[in-house]
Formats: sequence, structure tokens, C-alpha cells
Amino acid sequence: MSSAPKQTTATIIPALRYVEAVSAIEWLCRAFGFEENLVVPGDNGSIAHAQLTFGNGMIMLGSVRADESGQTIKQPADVGGAETQSPYVIVEDVDSHCEQAKSAGATVTMEPVDQPHGGRFYSCRDLEGHHWNFGNYDPWE
Repeated sequence: MSSAPKQTTATIIPALRYVEAVSAIEWLCRAFGFEENLVVPGDNGSIAHAQLTFGNGMIMLGSVRADESGQTIKQPADVGGAETQSPYVIVEDVDSHCEQAKSAGATVTMEPVDQPHGGRFYSCRDLEGHHWNFGNYDPWE
């Protein structure tokens, strides 16, 4: 039996940590089209918690922390650029989104390509090396 909420916008919300979270928020909005929903400042110019929306989806993020929780999360720069997860975000126009991300300084790791299962897709790294995927394939349809 599932304990997932019956009525909500999204039941899975990726959460990320950034060394320079203030800069990351501005960059993610400019490069990928996210919008600030909530930003809670922390101590010494850090971000305690932020929520950025994209359509009916959301990511949460905050500054890297040295606390117990922070010890379980490594940044790509700490592990040779590796990632163990990468969000997939549905966009309408893959090619123009890719160009917008490139213009903002994203490192494209896979140029836009048509997928055999349908849709178009590209991958990139953000300003701190986190890996992102964007495509127009909607698995809900």
C-alpha cells in the first residue's frame, strides 16, 4: 500500500547542495528557466533552504554543510566530476533550451538528439558540475 499523498503537484522533488548556493540559484534561473519559489538565507551568506520551480515541478537546494547530513553528500568536484544521480526536466523546445543553457555557461555533455523511444534530449553540467538532463519526452503521456 502506498503512503504517497493523493493530491499534490509533485511527489518527488530532487534536492541538491551547492558550494555557492546564492550564485547557483541565480544561474539555475537564468540558464535553465527555474523560478524562485522560496529562498531562506542561512548564516554567513549561505542558503539554509531554497525552492525553485519549473512548470509544475520543483527542486530544493541549499548550501553545502559540514553537519551530519552534509557528510553524506559529496559535490562533483570532490569526486572527480562523478555524479550518482541526475534530474530529468521536461521542456518544450529542447534545442532552444540547450542554447540558453550554453549561453549561460553550461557544459553540454550530450548535444540534442532524438531518442529511439520518442522525444528529443540533451545533457549538461551546471556551474558546479551537477549533471542535468532535459528533454521533451513526457513519460506521463
